Amino acid sequence: MEKTHGKIGTKEFIALIMLTVGTKLADSTPSILYESLGNAAWLGMAIICILSILPLYFLTKLITHFEEKNLIDITKLLFGRYIGFIVLFILWILQFHSLISSSAVYVDIIGSMYFTKTPIFIIYIVLMGVAAYGAKKGIESIGSTAWITLPWIKISLLIVLVITFFQGESNFMFPILGPGEMEILKEGTMNASIFAEFFFIALLATNVKNKRVYKKGVWVAFIFVSIEFILAFISYVMLFDYEGVKLINYPYHETIRYIQIGFIKNVESLFFPFWLVASYIRFAVGLYISALLFGSLFKVKQFEYIVPAISTIVIFLGLIPEAPVFSLSYFRVIFLYIVTPIILILPFLLWATAIIKGEFKK
Repeated sequence: MEKTHGKIGTKEFIALIMLTVGTKLADSTPSILYESLGNAAWLGMAIICILSILPLYFLTKLITHFEEKNLIDITKLLFGRYIGFIVLFILWILQFHSLISSSAVYVDIIGSMYFTKTPIFIIYIVLMGVAAYGAKKGIESIGSTAWITLPWIKISLLIVLVITFFQGESNFMFPILGPGEMEILKEGTMNASIFAEFFFIALLATNVKNKRVYKKGVWVAFIFVSIEFILAFISYVMLFDYEGVKLINYPYHETIRYIQIGFIKNVESLFFPFWLVASYIRFAVGLYISALLFGSLFKVKQFEYIVPAISTIVIFLGLIPEAPVFSLSYFRVIFLYIVTPIILILPFLLWATAIIKGEFKK
């Protein structure tokens, strides 16, 4: 049997990215675009996909050029010791904040829509506890789990989308341009950091078998996730109408509660477990990346051992907001606006610095 030494192959890497990014279409992310764009939110999502191509190209070009280096090593090499530290520290703060806010949203989904009588604190402990266990076992274990569960999770999503398209009304998509072309362009540009996970995945570049696997995995996952998001945004509008969808915080979960499959009652019980598994994988990856960045910044070689500490801090900070639905939604919009220029510009700056220093000639 081939020894992978903690590295993952193409299938595992693609599955890991698809589940890490794809779960966003089932949380409060769609409601951010629906609130400002209404039935044209899917066009705003298309703008985000298009804008993400160029930064992702520069980032992938850098990663594939530097053998045995991830984004951490490349940032230190190109920006130097001190500026590199500052840049990486900012990235860690942003990633850690995203981990806290998104986990709080997921706990609110579970507590408000499925386990209404279970204390939020208990739900948070179970969610982050399972994710921390997976993160501590390493990226190879997470990748294997992601690949095993990916077909079932995506089949369940496909079933939901197909049923929604059949039971929805295509007339609800009109007028196609919603609030207008300029508003679509503006909101799509300002929320481009919805795909920020593709940037942070570059931190795992040394955890894949080779750079060819990294390049293939990123682009294949990007194409699939982009199609998923656009189709999901269209289906939600077709089911709830452009006004109704603005009032919903979690469109996916309202969808699986609304759709009908013959005589089956409580349809959501069929799809909720698949979403829950995908959520565990997403937060396992998030905790692993957070520990990896922290370990690199503060010279902690066995960074896996700080995963439990990070997950504990996430739980306590995530429990601070008293009304997660409203407060977290507001702060998440502001957060996306702040992160977007960093995600769009930093890959270009790294690429330009590499050219100036002559790294591509070596």
